[in-house]
Amino acid sequence: MAMTDTGGAGTHTTEPEASDSLRTFGAVVQALREHAGLSRGDFAPLVGYSKHTVASIELGRRMPDDGFVERAETALGNTGVLRRAAQHLSRRPGLAAWFRRWARLEAVASSLATYECRLVPGLLQTEAYARTLFVNQLPPLGDEQIEAQTAARLERQRLLRERPNTAYSFILEEHLLLRRMGGPAVTRELLDHLLELAELRNIELQIMPLVRESHAGLGGPMRLLETRENKWFGYCEGQRGGQFVSDPREISVLQMRYARMRSQALTLEDSLSLLRRMRGAL
Repeated sequence: MAMTDTGGAGTHTTEPEASDSLRTFGAVVQALREHAGLSRGDFAPLVGYSKHTVASIELGRRMPDDGFVERAETALGNTGVLRRAAQHLSRRPGLAAWFRRWARLEAVASSLATYECRLVPGLLQTEAYARTLFVNQLPPLGDEQIEAQTAARLERQRLLRERPNTAYSFILEEHLLLRRMGGPAVTRELLDHLLELAELRNIELQIMPLVRESHAGLGGPMRLLETRENKWFGYCEGQRGGQFVSDPREISVLQMRYARMRSQALTLEDSLSLLRRMRGAL
């Protein structure tokens, strides 16, 4: 899975920092692909990955797994170049251990719960919304970084549809949609996207109303996940970093707060009704 930021904030990059070896491997893949006369769209089904994943690997933003290397070798002439280059791949030090662990757990979790008060979570973003966040990030990103991070974020969203037995719960503050990040057209597309996702059986989406006299989530965003072994972990993200939570006592506090917020937010039906009214007003 693509290791993008779990919260979706444009200010905290949890995609592996590109190392020279990752960039070099990606450049070799791209050169061989182009030499073979294949576009990314042509190449993607040959290796069994999406076009966005191929882009992330070619730009040095994603560590290719063994399956990609083997299938890319077969598709690009069995020269042995990619197998040899893959032996020397490494990420630049700097990706925090707590996030690497969260990303692995997220990919196999039986349930994921997210409360967000800053922006629409990465799993729910449209391409236009995500790109808006990266374009407005400070310090500014280069064009290549914006493209790579947008592609990585879209790749991560495969979790929602490829893991239909994973239960997803989202609580979003109403003001996130009233802000109209990116303009009315981006917001209109985002609302359509949220309404579509809310129709999936494994996704529950609730809106925390703008006017609320009591609120259990004033401590900030939170994420909770349950593993197949019924173990719970949490993740809390701030401006410049995040905290992986495994202490059962801390998990209990987060669970208590999330449960209270579910009761304070609009019901599933009322949340969808509000999203439809907001969409109609644009």
